[in-house]
Amino acid sequence: MGDRHVAVLMGGFSSERPVSLASGNACADALETAGYQVTRVDVDHDIAATLRDLKPDVCFNALHGPFGEDGTIQGVLEFLDIPYTHSGVLSSALAMDKKLAKIVARAAGVPVAESKVMNRFDITSAHPMKPPYVVKPVNEGSSFGVVIVREGEPHPPQVITSSEWRYGDRVMVERFVHGRELTCLIMGDVALGVTEIVPVGHGFYDYDSKYLAGGSNHICPAEISPIVYQKIRSLALKAHQAIGCRGVSRSDFRYDDRFSPNGEVVWLEVNTQPGMTPTSLAPELARHAGHSFEEFVSWMVEDASCRR
Repeated sequence: MGDRHVAVLMGGFSSERPVSLASGNACADALETAGYQVTRVDVDHDIAATLRDLKPDVCFNALHGPFGEDGTIQGVLEFLDIPYTHSGVLSSALAMDKKLAKIVARAAGVPVAESKVMNRFDITSAHPMKPPYVVKPVNEGSSFGVVIVREGEPHPPQVITSSEWRYGDRVMVERFVHGRELTCLIMGDVALGVTEIVPVGHGFYDYDSKYLAGGSNHICPAEISPIVYQKIRSLALKAHQAIGCRGVSRSDFRYDDRFSPNGEVVWLEVNTQPGMTPTSLAPELARHAGHSFEEFVSWMVEDASCRR
């Protein structure tokens, strides 16, 4: 390991830059502890020239959001012929586009909620779908721009068409699924455990719930029936493989158990670059499966390749 030079890519210029910096620094610290030679790289528009000069053996991709997990940086690394962690160009682009990801997942037999993609300016005075429903950007992560429209709301959310909106004009309108928030980690071709996420002081698992200390409680393993637990593991692996993910991914689900113990399980999305901050779910699930943080990130480095 001491001879292997790992460039940890972090920061970038998406809305998730602060999260990426936290993830990247945590991973860099762990890789240094594990014995790798590490260079921390705050990604900018000169990243190709920077990497040509650095000549790392591997790039650990700790970027989040557009340019970092949508196939863009993956394409740059393919041209430079530098092995990298996580998913490749096509699977990253597919997973980042919520509409396309749902099409692929549904075709593979993964249950998804009814939805449609619209221009945000077409959502004005009339509801695009019977409430409750969710409006979310098509190509964002970390719950940026997610708006839940509850039953009884007289009109669509005004923020969608306001000048405050910064998440592009294409939005997904999706049926709101009642119930519990669950997530499952894939490592290689193995589905690890399932965690239930309980937001604290927030209506749903938003940005603050994800990244602020005390913003949510994680129940790991989730206290659900063995049948549902195994079903979620199976569906997460099925989505991971159908979309073509590599390395580590994390799938999010809603589980509505109001009317029966086995209830309705709905897949929401797959995260090809799960957060690696101190409050993140992926390291917690890996730890529950017996992998220390150093072992977890080291596994990702050893799994790195091109043409993923």
